[in-house]
Amino acid sequence: MRIIFATGNPGKMKEVRMILADLNAEILSMKEAGIDIPIEEDGLTFEENAVIKARAVHSCVPDAIVLADDSGLEVDYLDRQPGVYSARYMGEDTPYEVKNAAIIRKLAGAAERERTARFVSAIAAALPDGSILTTEGVIEGVIAHEPAGDGGFGYDPIFYVPEFHATTAELTPEQKNAVSHRGKALRAMKNKLIRYFEVYDRDENTDRQ
Repeated sequence: MRIIFATGNPGKMKEVRMILADLNAEILSMKEAGIDIPIEEDGLTFEENAVIKARAVHSCVPDAIVLADDSGLEVDYLDRQPGVYSARYMGEDTPYEVKNAAIIRKLAGAAERERTARFVSAIAAALPDGSILTTEGVIEGVIAHEPAGDGGFGYDPIFYVPEFHATTAELTPEQKNAVSHRGKALRAMKNKLIRYFEVYDRDENTDRQ
């Protein structure tokens, strides 16, 4: 069974492959699967956008499992912005160094207790039978006073996790996958896919008998 993850982000694909490695499935990015289609992410929630992406890519490869995620940063002091617009915040082509610096500036007058934030990830799976599975993961933290770490990507350098006394950009890949929003959502989705594969294999065996 092929699993195609609806992203072209190499950092995200690295996380996906690490967490889903034991599914014994071929895991491809959209680019590796030869898919290049415009997708309008006009949902109002992370889950809605994940489902939109999964269905759009699945229309190109109906015999595969397509996974898609929509993830973002919610900063309480900024009324949970950038939220579902995290990737498009200040423009899609704006470097994250610029975005991160802007968020830190906007929190210049915030008290420590007001710097709370969270990463949210919703994952949708479009299955060959047309059904959709969804999961969600969240990690709570605070916005750092300055960027730190060169691991991860996106907003990782400014998202501080008190449990580790570090930003998510300072965590090892193993640490990050264990606690991150995407890691939690992916593990939950992996469990759902394992159950799906068990049913699929059972039905295949029954058909052959």
